[in-house]
Amino acid sequence: MRTAIWWIRRDLRLDDNQALAAALQQGESVIPLFVLDPRLLGAAGAARVAFLYAGLRALDGALRRRGSRLLVRCGEPVQVLSALCQESGATAVCAERDYSPYARERDRAVAAVLPLQLTAGLTIRLPDAVHKENGEPYTVFTPYSRRWLSHPPIGRSDLVEAPAQLVAPPPLAGERLPEEAGEVGPFVAGEAEAQRRLAAFVEGVSPPLHQYAERRNLPEVDGTSGLSPYLRFGMISPRRVAWAAYAAREEAPHAGARGGAESWLTELIWRDFYFAILYHFPHVCRGSFHPAYDQIGWANDPEQFRAWCGGQTGYPFIDAAMRQLAHSGWMHNRARMAVASFLVKDLLIDWRWGERWFMQRLVDGDLAANNGGWQWAAGTGTDAAPYFRIFNPVAQGQKFDPSGGYIRRWVPELGAVAEKYIHEPWRMAHSEQLRARCLVGRDYPERIVDHVWARERVLAAYKAVKQP
Repeated sequence: MRTAIWWIRRDLRLDDNQALAAALQQGESVIPLFVLDPRLLGAAGAARVAFLYAGLRALDGALRRRGSRLLVRCGEPVQVLSALCQESGATAVCAERDYSPYARERDRAVAAVLPLQLTAGLTIRLPDAVHKENGEPYTVFTPYSRRWLSHPPIGRSDLVEAPAQLVAPPPLAGERLPEEAGEVGPFVAGEAEAQRRLAAFVEGVSPPLHQYAERRNLPEVDGTSGLSPYLRFGMISPRRVAWAAYAAREEAPHAGARGGAESWLTELIWRDFYFAILYHFPHVCRGSFHPAYDQIGWANDPEQFRAWCGGQTGYPFIDAAMRQLAHSGWMHNRARMAVASFLVKDLLIDWRWGERWFMQRLVDGDLAANNGGWQWAAGTGTDAAPYFRIFNPVAQGQKFDPSGGYIRRWVPELGAVAEKYIHEPWRMAHSEQLRARCLVGRDYPERIVDHVWARERVLAAYKAVKQP
C-alpha cells in the first residue's frame, strides 16, 4: 500500500483541505502528522499554544471518527519527517504552502531531501496571483483589492469536501498532547466550532452579517464573525469563508445587507494583501517597509511601555483594550488600531515593541496580519495611514464606545463614572470623583502623556526622516 504524509501546519481541518486532498491522491494510506517545532512554539504565547493544542485534540477526534488518527512528534521538521518516511515507507509529503521567511526556509530544507509537495490553502488567492499588468506586486490596498475582485468569485464547486473515511495509518509512536496548556480565552478550538460560527454569522443569528458594516467598529457589541483565531490555524478554510461572503452578497435582501457582506469580504481581502506583502517583501519582518522610517528617534520609555501593556495609561479606551487583550487573548480590531496609534504616536515607542507584545498575547496572532496592521498604524508600511494621521485616544472612545460600555466592562474602577466623564475621568471635580468612588491618581492612573504635546513631538520625529 502506498503511503503519503499529510504534514499539518496551519490547516487543522478536514474540509476544503488541499494538502490532505493531495496526500490522498499520492497514497491509499495517509499519515496525518503535526510537528511540534520548538522554534515556533517558543515564539508563541500561552493563549495561542493552548488554542493550538485544543485544536489538535479536536482534529484528532475528527480523524478517529473517520478511522484514522493524528500523529504528533516533536523536533526539527527535516529530522522528524526524514525519520517518519524511513519508518513508514512514505513516498510523498504533502503540506499547505506558508509564506513567512522561516516557513519558506524550512520548506526549502525539507524539499532538498524529501519529496515535498506544497499546495494552496492558506490564502484565498495565491500571493503571486494578484499583481499589476507588468507583473509587479501591489503595495497599495485599493488597486490590489480591485484586481483581487476581478478574479472569478469563489464558488461552491471550488471547495474540496472532507473525506468521509480514511485508511488507518500504520502504528507509529508519537507524543501525547498536554491536556491543559493555559488559557484559551473566549474561543472554543476546532473545525466544528469554526463552522458553527460561520453559519451563525451568515445566517444572521449572532452576530448578524447584514449589520456588519455598521457594527464592526463598535467593540462593545458582538458585531464581527469572530473567525480570526480559526483562520489563523486553518480550522476553517479561507476559501469557504470567502464563498460564504460571496454568497451572502449575492443573496442579500437589501442594499444594507449587501453592504455588510461587501465590507466583510474586504476584510478577507486585507488578509490576502498582508500575506502578499510578506511574501514579496520579507524585510518587513525586521523593519519598516520604507527603511527611512527605521531612523525615527524613538523615545522607547520602558515605564510607559509597561503602563501601556498593563492598561494603566490613564486613557480609558486604550486601557480597556489592553485589559481585554490581557484577559482574553483577543482584542477588537478597532481597539487594535487605537492602541497601536497610541503606543507609536503618543508614546513615541517603536512599533516593533507593540508588534512583539501582540504576538505574545493574541490567540489569533499572525505574522502577516499583525505586522501589516502595526505598520499601517505606525505609518511605516505599504498602504499605511499617513504619518500625520494621529488617532486621538479620547475621540476614538467617544466615537466607537460613546456610552462607555466597553470601558466599564474592562476597567471596572470606572464603573460608576458618569457618561459625560467616562472618556476623560481627569475632568471630574474632586467631589464627582468621590461620588464615583474613583479618585484619579489613586483608583485610576493619571494620564501618562498629554496628547496635544505628544502629537507635536511625533510629528517632528517623523518629519525628520520623512520620505522625499
